[in-house]
Amino acid sequence: MFSVQFILRNWYRLLVKMQQQLKCCFFLGTILIAFFIICWDSRRERTFYQQTASSLDLTHLKMRQEHRRRIIRELCSASSSVNFTEKLIKFDQIPNKALDHLIVDDLHGVIYCFVPKVACTNWKRVMIVLSQNLKAPDGALYLDPLDIPRKIIHNSTLHKTFNKLWRRFGRYSRPLMHHKLKNYTKFLFVRDPFVRLISAFRDKFVKPDEYFYSHYGSTMLQRYANISKPPDSAKEAFAAGIRLSFTHFIKYLLDPKTEEEKPFNEHWQQMYRLCHPCQIEYDFVGKLETLDEDTEQLLKILGLDDYIHFPPGYENRTAVDWEREWFANISVADRRKLYHLYETDFKLFEYDKPETLLDE
Repeated sequence: MFSVQFILRNWYRLLVKMQQQLKCCFFLGTILIAFFIICWDSRRERTFYQQTASSLDLTHLKMRQEHRRRIIRELCSASSSVNFTEKLIKFDQIPNKALDHLIVDDLHGVIYCFVPKVACTNWKRVMIVLSQNLKAPDGALYLDPLDIPRKIIHNSTLHKTFNKLWRRFGRYSRPLMHHKLKNYTKFLFVRDPFVRLISAFRDKFVKPDEYFYSHYGSTMLQRYANISKPPDSAKEAFAAGIRLSFTHFIKYLLDPKTEEEKPFNEHWQQMYRLCHPCQIEYDFVGKLETLDEDTEQLLKILGLDDYIHFPPGYENRTAVDWEREWFANISVADRRKLYHLYETDFKLFEYDKPETLLDE
């Protein structure tokens, strides 16, 4: 009898203990389920907001592109108050040589108008990778734009341009050009005109550059620095402490004799004269000031965002807030003349008129 009572009592205790454990497990399970539901809802909410933000960003970028393109269309129309060379001419009236900045990639159906001093080195790298017409020393095609040696990027033989179409096909080239312009995706990148000039001067004249010294620098020194016999080379000039100033460069640009003798070099030629936006309706207008966003958007439009990694920008890039310092020794009268010279670029590509520089 005693043993039966003992067994029953222990059995009861065991049942009570198991019931307590079940309650504890149920309580813990309820907490875990509630935590999972909260995390799931939070994740769904975060995903929803991320998708919404991404959608809003995409909408903003599309609207920005349409706005840039619309401004160009409006200013290029016959009814606009902006008048400039080339505005109303037809595409077929543009000399073939003036089409040398239009790089064509037939493989992907892309046309890129390169503007010097506007990330064109990296975009040329991308075009070389896309064209698949250049092999590395080991015989493999270049797949990463950064792998392409800088010294060969600007080699004109590597790039297929509209001007080369004319050289190859002669009078049959224009129908080919029209076909490509109609069916290919066309893009260009632009930059604040005054900042681009500063960048060009820094790149070509602040450090010794034999080509630019012999073709342009020595002439500037003769005409605007009162040096009747400049040194024969940039190396000799720098060794003698003879440097071209930004003021000399601006004088050169404003001198009517400059373009009477030969066209502007592409590094300071007006952007609209390089890319002809009134005759070519570009599908995408990028800006150096929004390079990262524009590049990401463009690569997605081209379907190349998983294939091409755009090289990072130059860390020592000329900035807009440098303008006041660089133009400090340029007279207000010359600043206004310079603005007039590049006014079409300012307006077509919607850059603010530098009022503080022009009204001092």
